[in-house]
Amino acid sequence: MRIQWLFDVIEDRKNNPSERSYTASLFKDGLPKIAQKVGEEGTEVVVAALAQDDQRLIEEIADLTYHTLVLLAARGLSPADVVAELEKRHKK
Repeated sequence: MRIQWLFDVIEDRKNNPSERSYTASLFKDGLPKIAQKVGEEGTEVVVAALAQDDQRLIEEIADLTYHTLVLLAARGLSPADVVAELEKRHKK
């Protein structure tokens, strides 16, 4: 499964904001709020990994992934940029 579909939805919310969209509200709040959410979700992943069940870990990783994609979009980047970096590292 590719993650591009979710990134496309995030980009759409960025370019066509709706008052009812959580994603649009993150873009409205700006980069500091988005970065804060990534940090919070990262911490929640650690807690879930160490003290909660597998389902909770999956849920927290999903939250972290989503917020990380929002951060990429906010900075004008994309998942392809991350993939390119990973491929570059793999070739070393």
